[in-house]
Amino acid sequence: MPGYNKALFLYNGNAGAANIEQKLSETLPVLAQTIKELIVIQTFSIEEAQETCLHYGEQVDLLLILGGDGTLHACINTISRLDKRPVIGVLPGGTSNDFSRMMEIPQNLNQAAKTLVNGRETPIDVGKLDECYFLNFWGIGLVTETSFNIDKNQKSRLGVLSYFISALKTINQADSFSFRMTIDGKVIEDEAIMILVMNGKYLGTRQIPIESINASDGQLDVLVIKNSNLTLFKELMSVDQPWAETDSFQELAYTKGEHIEITASPQQEVDMDGEINFKTPSSIEVLPNHLTFLHAQ
Repeated sequence: MPGYNKALFLYNGNAGAANIEQKLSETLPVLAQTIKELIVIQTFSIEEAQETCLHYGEQVDLLLILGGDGTLHACINTISRLDKRPVIGVLPGGTSNDFSRMMEIPQNLNQAAKTLVNGRETPIDVGKLDECYFLNFWGIGLVTETSFNIDKNQKSRLGVLSYFISALKTINQADSFSFRMTIDGKVIEDEAIMILVMNGKYLGTRQIPIESINASDGQLDVLVIKNSNLTLFKELMSVDQPWAETDSFQELAYTKGEHIEITASPQQEVDMDGEINFKTPSSIEVLPNHLTFLHAQ
């Protein structure tokens, strides 16, 4: 980690409250050694996390976030609007921690803190929809239904398994929809059960099986799961190693783009990094190298 004079350590007080003392003891002593002034703030809501980022965002050199993808999503939606944006380090404190996995941050908190201390700064693209931002994905169809069907009590007990249980519940109920998508001027019309616009590489802790996905290439990766059958989606959710070739895909259409317009019939709920606050139509653009994150060496 390069030397930082002033940093904000923000952690979600609602996530794993029972063992928060252990989480702090595994991370703070490691990080504090390399930072001259470290401000530590506990938040209990999305709004409080965003207010804290707004207040401190332009004052600090480094923002350290201990929380899950939801906390990270809330923070980057504030930081992305600022003229002066701090470097961001992510400590995995949630269920899936998909973005931290892409940054090759260990899921053990003590190891994660040590990795950030020795990490390198990496510019990362950000997806933008209206005045909201996403790091990992924008999605409609099956991915949204899976999020709706996650049992909150089951999530607290089973963690990431709850995502796959929800996916299995949802997979037989998936309804296809028709869509019209314009990607950098090229028009695609078809039917699908799911569309993902990816900036990250992971969904529900599983790596999307396309090696060319790169969060620093100035483009967003568009995946369309077609409605003929669900075989590919099942493989995508269970694969351990990414496929090298996309030519063999039968149920998945894949392309890249900088500006994406999507309409769907019937209208679809939109899931952005696990948060469902929008409906189609959507106009999505990429902001190249908009944020800087600490990445494993």
